[in-house]
Amino acid sequence: MRFLFALLALCNSAVAAQIPEKLQYTINWPSGLSLGEGRIEATPSGAGWKFEMEFEAAVPGFRILDRFTSTVGGDQCSVLFEKNTAHGKRKSEEKIAFENAEGKATRQTVGGGKSEFTVPACAKDALAFLFHIRKELAQGRIPHAQNIYYGAAYRVRMESKGSQRIKIGDAYQDADRVLAYVKGPASEMALEAFFGKDPARTPLLVKVPLGMATFSVELVR
Repeated sequence: MRFLFALLALCNSAVAAQIPEKLQYTINWPSGLSLGEGRIEATPSGAGWKFEMEFEAAVPGFRILDRFTSTVGGDQCSVLFEKNTAHGKRKSEEKIAFENAEGKATRQTVGGGKSEFTVPACAKDALAFLFHIRKELAQGRIPHAQNIYYGAAYRVRMESKGSQRIKIGDAYQDADRVLAYVKGPASEMALEAFFGKDPARTPLLVKVPLGMATFSVELVR
């Protein structure tokens, strides 16, 4: 779950530019050795957008392969969120269909149950929200605290922490440092993200604190 939000935090600027875009990331141990890799894409779809994220990581005896897709309308409100996860031998597949005009959403697990819950007028799933973050940062704003939907509702609050010079690959870059606090029904986490100083605020790096160490998700140049 933590790696999901880390990779989602590395959303791109395709929405603002109105062009398809694809970014590649590496997931690294504190030593710098690769743990896995990730991919984020944005593609225009009708009046809205289709966002995709996939990542694969492995530790001895345990493999993670997750895929997420978000479809949003021209107003950037979520229409459909789909996730397909495989953690070791455990696999799951589900989707959330949003009816923003009705203020409700329906969550359905493939081969499992179905439930309905209320949502705000312009609800955002986890992937759609993180693309929204890039749009806000490009305009010099930090998104206000709000609920996002990844199955259950997660409360997300962000803080700007100024500028910092960081190393990406073999080069150093000036970056905007942002902290993101995520609270779910049974867990909390704090992520540290760095965005480039270019007009698109290119996502560069996210640090993910886990029990064993702090891992990083880094843009591949």
